[in-house]
Amino acid sequence: MTADTAEAGEPTPRRVSRRAKYVTLLALVVGSGLTLLASTQTWFTVHLTSAADSGAAITVAGSAAAPALTALSLAGLALTAALAIAGPIFRVVLALLGILLGVSVLISAGSALGDPLRSASAAITTATGVAGNASLHRMVERIDAGIWPTVAIIGGAILVLASAAVVVTTRLWPGPSKRYQTRFEDPDAATTATATGAATPAATDVTSEASDDDEARALAEAEQQGDGETPAAPLERDQAIDSWDELSRGEDPTR
Repeated sequence: MTADTAEAGEPTPRRVSRRAKYVTLLALVVGSGLTLLASTQTWFTVHLTSAADSGAAITVAGSAAAPALTALSLAGLALTAALAIAGPIFRVVLALLGILLGVSVLISAGSALGDPLRSASAAITTATGVAGNASLHRMVERIDAGIWPTVAIIGGAILVLASAAVVVTTRLWPGPSKRYQTRFEDPDAATTATATGAATPAATDVTSEASDDDEARALAEAEQQGDGETPAAPLERDQAIDSWDELSRGEDPTR
């Protein structure tokens, strides 16, 4: 088996860490999304007795049967977004908070499913104007529960398991990207950059002086070959170059 085959067949630690992170975050999104979706659906259908004035069945939404579910699911989504950018220590704190959110979802949905009449009492009172447990018991013939309370319980369980997985796998998650690090975070790199920057002006001065010598030598040769007259334009250009060089060295060109 060659090295390329081994690399293709066995995932690298970096791939494993990224996979653990993304799978956990996806599970949190799925759990929160299921809970939020369940809270918007019909949980119970209340059928009244023939003695009641209202002949139509009363539907009870999840937001009325378990009012806390909407807030808990939105908090789970916000917690997932925070986990995506959090550091190792803060991830553990957020994961513990996610476990509490999942347990709260389980308690809220489980209590509503365990006592449908109490969860639907507000909707029944709004529709009929009758209040009181005894009166409601005499008025209600039966209550049919839908599938959505169970979906909310599944979402809460996923939140608990995914948050616990964050605590277990947080050391496998990749660290922050280098693009968010400061420019001179590495002291050695900063020292190297400073030394390079300090050496650049000196090298520039040496190059400028060598260029001046070459131009002076070229002008001297031109004077020897010509009639002794030096063109005004090259002299003015050379003087301007000399003035800039003196300014760059900190000298006063007017003295």
